[in-house]
Amino acid sequence: MSRAISTVAVVGAGYMGGGIAQSLAVNGVDVVIADRDPELTARSQARLVDETETLERQGLFPVGAVEALKAHLRTAGSIAEAVADVDFVEEVVFEDVTVKHAVLAEISAAARPDTIIGSNTSTIPVHVLETAVVGPERFLIVHWSNPAPFIPGVEIVSGEHTDSSIVPVVKELLARAHHSGAEVADTPGFVLNRLQYALLKEATAIVEEGIASPQDVDTIVSTTFGFRLAFFGPFAIADMAGLDVYRNSFVTFEQAYGNRFATPKVLSDQVDAGNLGFKSGAGFTGEHTAEEIQRVVDYRSLAYSRLSALLLELGPSGIWD
Repeated sequence: MSRAISTVAVVGAGYMGGGIAQSLAVNGVDVVIADRDPELTARSQARLVDETETLERQGLFPVGAVEALKAHLRTAGSIAEAVADVDFVEEVVFEDVTVKHAVLAEISAAARPDTIIGSNTSTIPVHVLETAVVGPERFLIVHWSNPAPFIPGVEIVSGEHTDSSIVPVVKELLARAHHSGAEVADTPGFVLNRLQYALLKEATAIVEEGIASPQDVDTIVSTTFGFRLAFFGPFAIADMAGLDVYRNSFVTFEQAYGNRFATPKVLSDQVDAGNLGFKSGAGFTGEHTAEEIQRVVDYRSLAYSRLSALLLELGPSGIWD
């Protein structure tokens, strides 16, 4: 099994696959991209060059990004040619089990036995996809978010047969592209989409109940708790607010909405143990001294202030105009 990734093949030359290839190539990783249709592959390469030129001109990519892309991105005339001698393959085809099985089978048949194979699926578990892979110990899910060059988080999902030693190798590759890998368990939807769809489900319920319009829901999310989420996750935010406050709020929610808003056991366990978050010095994020808490509070103030200034500078997106 390869223990270093120097060369990458991206199979699937659509918008997402192109973005992944672009993210790696502009950061000096040698990438070959391919699709079933060579003409689509060629168009994708041309689009990526044009897009990178625009982003560099706008200052959104560093100077030299276009030169790096041209030096490190090439195309292949077929999937087999693309994967024949690379260290890592990222499959980025249509989100359909049958389609992915066919492509993964083709990849694993043509790639070296030690080539690591990843899938960019957003919802399909490893144990469903690995049946198409020869050598499932080299297979895992590496789920990027759209747009790939600008969303830094990547979900990494290992299966029952995945060799655990390949995970840090993939993480190191992501780090070279200024992305961060987070390991999650092999369940449908993983973490990102399970949370994202839970929010959308509740948002649609709010609209259906006549509580707020879609536009007002979007405004509330993006300007309140969603504003915080650029810097802190839900557990950190709860620790800052006070876990006892959260538990008391769940009582109100459960009375109004039933068992789906029942107090989570892990929250009650923390409160029962006297861990109330920052106010007690311990909570979901561990134990913290007063000095450590103050550093986080100072960071929070700076981060929120900078984000507020950025939003004022950029102005509204115009999506609701």
